[in-house]
Amino acid sequence: MRQRTISIATSGQGLYEFTREAAGFVREAGVETGLLTLFVRHTSCSLLIQENADPDVRRDLDAFFRRLVPPSNDPSMRWIVHTTEGPDDMPAHIKAALTAVSISVPVADGRLALGTWQGIYLFEHRDRPHRREIVLHLSA
Repeated sequence: MRQRTISIATSGQGLYEFTREAAGFVREAGVETGLLTLFVRHTSCSLLIQENADPDVRRDLDAFFRRLVPPSNDPSMRWIVHTTEGPDDMPAHIKAALTAVSISVPVADGRLALGTWQGIYLFEHRDRPHRREIVLHLSA
């Protein structure tokens, strides 16, 4: 079993790929068969596996979630009470609740068993820059 925490700097809402870092961790560990669990230590961002070939996919996902959960100063969101940290805060918590803060990826033949077009992403839901911590846990 191996574990590492990595940090990802974000510059606002969007998807930040970190497949290369996760794959490097697995490679360095020398584990042939196992399971990589990834966990983000925050409540206003999430993790997902998504296509990494066409950037339009990332743009469309980001646009969809912005439409699904607009900022709290949008007239449709008047019901929101938690606004202390700005109009993007409670919507960020909602988006994180709709997605995952933990994902697992099988390891086979010493590599992540991702599909051809799959990448691992941090999904930032806040407008301002953040430094996000992700725990990588590899069990064999």
